[in-house]
Amino acid sequence: MKKSCVLAYSGGLDTSVILGWLMEKGYEVHAVYVDLGQPCEDRQAILDKARKIGAASAEIIDAREELCRDFAFPVMQFQAKYEGIYLLGTSIARPLISKCCLQYARQVGANVYAHGATGKGNDQCRFQLAAEALEANVQLLAPWRMEEFRAAFPGRNEMIAYCERHNIPIKATAKKPYSSDENVLHISYEAGELERLDVSGVKLVEFGMTVAPQDAPENGESVTLDFEAGIPVAVNGERLSALGIVQTLNQIGGRHGIGRIDMVENRFVGMKSRGVYEAPGMTLLYNAHRYVEQLTMDRDLMHLRDRLAPEVAEMVYYGFWYHRKFDALLAFNREAQKDVNGSVTLDLYKGNIDIAARSSPNSLYDEAIATMEGGGSYNQTDAEGFLRIQGLPSRVQARVAPRGY
Repeated sequence: MKKSCVLAYSGGLDTSVILGWLMEKGYEVHAVYVDLGQPCEDRQAILDKARKIGAASAEIIDAREELCRDFAFPVMQFQAKYEGIYLLGTSIARPLISKCCLQYARQVGANVYAHGATGKGNDQCRFQLAAEALEANVQLLAPWRMEEFRAAFPGRNEMIAYCERHNIPIKATAKKPYSSDENVLHISYEAGELERLDVSGVKLVEFGMTVAPQDAPENGESVTLDFEAGIPVAVNGERLSALGIVQTLNQIGGRHGIGRIDMVENRFVGMKSRGVYEAPGMTLLYNAHRYVEQLTMDRDLMHLRDRLAPEVAEMVYYGFWYHRKFDALLAFNREAQKDVNGSVTLDLYKGNIDIAARSSPNSLYDEAIATMEGGGSYNQTDAEGFLRIQGLPSRVQARVAPRGY
């Protein structure tokens, strides 16, 4: 019986080489391109390339709406950022890719799931942990973890040479050998010259979604976003699908240089790595969502959610999307987000985001209470007893163990 596998196929350097290599090893390879809204890729050319290499089938699966609605938005609602800065655009997409590939494997009768993630990176964890959570008996094939494959392709130059010998078109070249990963949420850039910390990432990379802030228009722009139960539903008064919202905000934020970062992060496998990212639309959503929360979430609930947010970011980054703890955390936040309704207007100017206006039918902000002017419904005399009770433990401690000062 001929070995049959589904390959998570991006059409990039690694998966193009892996497709040919798997065929040389006797596999019938079904190439699956999961369309996640990659902004800079020619889908037909990618399918044609897979067929030219010799794939038994080459399929596009459109998962763009699902990515935004069911994956990106729940993470955004948690205000989850890995190590305080990364919006997890690549991490969020990987479990969905595994799900789509396993569904296609079942359709074509393939018994192996192959991917092009390296043995040094995070993506191998995300692909495999998601696949095994969905299909306990899944057979994973990761060529980069095989000595035979690494011996044949010790570096990117050898892979580029392989493609040149087999007339396989690729984006990476020996002259500019950094790699990129795209979807509608963001583009990430890493490897090659970006591994040198004395190189400016924002100067080296040819960004695909954003202009440089200094090249953005001299006139700023305002954008209004509406939220219902923490979910973005409209941009500038127009109700849109989840995908439509992200695409629209990518255009708006992108032309104003919003959402670029350059960071050194801690990978799940234990090493530090450097990545450059751009996520214009999601950056706007995170900001606007936070402003609505500031009006509508009470202090203790918000602080509890904020303590849990790094846990969510870590689980997404590591690849534990299909996990009972993650299910429970998302269920908690769905409840916490029920009153996060409102509208926010942001002013954008050369990479900067300022809040212009905010409103909510569920606002907990009471000007009569908050005012620093006289009167109002807050009796400042009440603070005397409040602080005496709050300070009781400190006064007792000060008598028992006085502090020098």
